[in-house]
Amino acid sequence: MSADSVRRYLIAYDISDDPRRNRVAKTLESYGDRIQYSVFLVDVRPAKLLRLRAALRQVMDPDGDCALICDLGPLSHGGHRRMEFIGHPPAYTSEGPLIL
Repeated sequence: MSADSVRRYLIAYDISDDPRRNRVAKTLESYGDRIQYSVFLVDVRPAKLLRLRAALRQVMDPDGDCALICDLGPLSHGGHRRMEFIGHPPAYTSEGPLIL
């Protein structure tokens, strides 16, 4: 995956219904790293972001749930350096996907 076309997104959600919240979390876990209870970092190309948005729309209630998607920019421009943690930082993929 070329870092030129991959962008980093910070996604946070506010969902009060436990089953829906769990489905949203599982969806996001399949795309990126959880860095806080309801906050994820996702590194994706545009087409994959479209699929992620569609997947979230399928499991969320548009009248009561909310997801915030913040574009942190391309990985090739240091997307991992745009964040600062105070205290113990969570483990996350610092640049691009981690393949084991």
